[in-house]
Amino acid sequence: MDTFDDASSYMPETEIRDPVKARRPGLLVQTISIARRHRWVILASIVGALVIGLLATLLMTPQYTAVATIEIKRESASGIVDAPGAEQKATFGDQEFYETQYGLLQAQSLAERVALNLRLDSNKAFFEGFGIRAADDWFDGAGVKQGAPSRNDRLHLAGALLLKHLVVKPVRLSQLVEIRFTSPDAGLSQRVVDSWTTSFIQLTIERRYDATSYARKFLQQRLDELRSRMNESERKLVDYASREGIINIPGAASPTAGAPASPERSIVADNLASANQELAMAYADRVRAQSRLTGRDGQVAEALNNQAITALRSKRAELASDYARMMVQFAPDYPPAKGIASQISQLDRSIATEQRRVGSTLQETYTAAVEREKQLREQVNTLKGSTLDYRRRSVQYNILQRDVDTTRTLYDGLLQRFKEFGIDGGVGTNNVSVIDKAQLPTKPSSPRLVLNMLLAGVLGVVLGIGLALLLDQLDQGVSDPADVEALLGVPLLGTIPQSADGVPLDALNDQKSAMSEAYLSLRTNLSFTTEHGVPRSIAVTSTKPAEGKTTTSYALARSLARSGKSVLLLDADMRSPSIHHMFDAKNDRGVSNYLTGEDDLHRLISRSEFDNLSIMLAGPAPPSAAELLSGTRIQQLIEEATNLFDHVVIDAPPVMGLADAPLLSNWVEGTIFVLEAHKTARGMAEGAIQRLRAANGWVVGVVLAKFNVRHAHGYGYGYGYSYEYGDKNRDDVASRT
Repeated sequence: MDTFDDASSYMPETEIRDPVKARRPGLLVQTISIARRHRWVILASIVGALVIGLLATLLMTPQYTAVATIEIKRESASGIVDAPGAEQKATFGDQEFYETQYGLLQAQSLAERVALNLRLDSNKAFFEGFGIRAADDWFDGAGVKQGAPSRNDRLHLAGALLLKHLVVKPVRLSQLVEIRFTSPDAGLSQRVVDSWTTSFIQLTIERRYDATSYARKFLQQRLDELRSRMNESERKLVDYASREGIINIPGAASPTAGAPASPERSIVADNLASANQELAMAYADRVRAQSRLTGRDGQVAEALNNQAITALRSKRAELASDYARMMVQFAPDYPPAKGIASQISQLDRSIATEQRRVGSTLQETYTAAVEREKQLREQVNTLKGSTLDYRRRSVQYNILQRDVDTTRTLYDGLLQRFKEFGIDGGVGTNNVSVIDKAQLPTKPSSPRLVLNMLLAGVLGVVLGIGLALLLDQLDQGVSDPADVEALLGVPLLGTIPQSADGVPLDALNDQKSAMSEAYLSLRTNLSFTTEHGVPRSIAVTSTKPAEGKTTTSYALARSLARSGKSVLLLDADMRSPSIHHMFDAKNDRGVSNYLTGEDDLHRLISRSEFDNLSIMLAGPAPPSAAELLSGTRIQQLIEEATNLFDHVVIDAPPVMGLADAPLLSNWVEGTIFVLEAHKTARGMAEGAIQRLRAANGWVVGVVLAKFNVRHAHGYGYGYGYSYEYGDKNRDDVASRT
């Protein structure tokens, strides 16, 4: 057989994972498993919650709920001064308005008004019905006792109680609102809801009237201010016009209804316009007179058009015609001819005289036109100067006039608005109306037995699951074999079930028992940990005593011996030896003798009743077991034992609080860590494994001992089913035989 110089020669380069390691279950599976393990806690929580819910329901005072439905329409906007386009149009979805209405429905002032209308401030039964025990000391019969809270305080308290039991519920996508009130008295609930709707409508109208009343007062004050301002500005205007001599002619009214009147005109400007118009006419007359004064060849147009001259010329033409005919037959000295010639000469003189008269008349007309034009031009020039002076003086006048006009416009507008408020009084159409009045409740709205029991059941389930999870968290033991590697960082070698009768040796003597099957599985898993199979030297330790390490050492040694290998079971727990009890032997010699100097190993080893299995007991208890294990004799012991046997299984002391197990793990090929299921704290187990690794020991894996099969539900197909399957199979065979 090969020997070794130090423990490091047996440590593998890479830690070999357990090939049959169970897969960690999911969260749902873990939750179900926790619920099954603590099912009685969950069941007790559910039953307790149901009982409490039933008792609470039976002890509750019946409550009655009255319901009324009102409609709230969007108010039409009304302001003190209306300006087109300055106001945003209201829409159906204007939540700001409706949220305000919902808030007003739940106002403390409205609640106190309802309490006042129903005289709840003096109603002893009302306060006692809502749990105010002190109300018994406030009232004496129909009166109020001395020292009771004031009426305002009682009204405030009554309003608060009403609001506490009032529910305002808007109907979705509508203008309807439900008002609900719950109390122990059905009649009170109905009266409160009816009074609530009525009081809300009254408050809405009063609030609108108060708003218009404020507007009327405001407008009255502004009208008084504007009237004083207008009078003052008109006085300033008249004084200035009188001082500066400014006289204006009022404008004519417009013939079209609604059209503005023509503005005022000054006398100076009006005279200038008239004079300028007359000048234009005089100029035209002068031009016409001048054009008529001189005609072609000294003839004027008036002479040609004069009837007298025309008649004379016609007469002369006739005489000239007669004279011409006579000259054909007679000589000029013919007497009739001379008479005609004399008449013609007389007509020529008459025509010339008439022409001179017409020319004189035209000359006089021209002279008068020139003189009139001159006078009018002088007058226009004079009026121009007066107009320019008037404009200079009327600048300040126009400023004062505009101030008067502006003030008068504001005054007229506010006066019209004031008249409108005086007509409607600010009341208008009410936007709140009652759709359904409250009916007297005939059935209580609470308590509701079915609903309360359902809620109690749900609460019991939640509480039970919470307690189960809390208990599971408080349980620091490892209950799930799949958690071993995740929590401790060491592979799981096997899960050993708890002995049904509490005597593990009896179960190990039965090769078909669940415990024997589990240790057989442990031996199989160990065969995969190294290249040469099961480690030659194995130390079996645990966190603390009584976790099952000695039983594991004994069972592993017997399992290896059954496979035909020579095995030495060595009891290295010299502080509290146990192997000699299992074999009913005297612990008078053993490991302590060898470590103290005895070299005859064969004398210290004895054969057991089982084939291929030898034992070496702990021997007499030494003064200091740690000092013996820290020397070189333990290394020699393990070397000699491995030369004599195929496998050496060492029952080592517990790890926590002792130095023995770490010292031993340094000299063996592998260490098996035994962990008691459901009890050993995870932190302690992790600390023990860290101590073994710090001592250069190789922890091959963990054996989960004393596993309760009843806790195996939910951990998959293996742990509980495999053990029960073997027992069931044997029972079936026994029943058939």
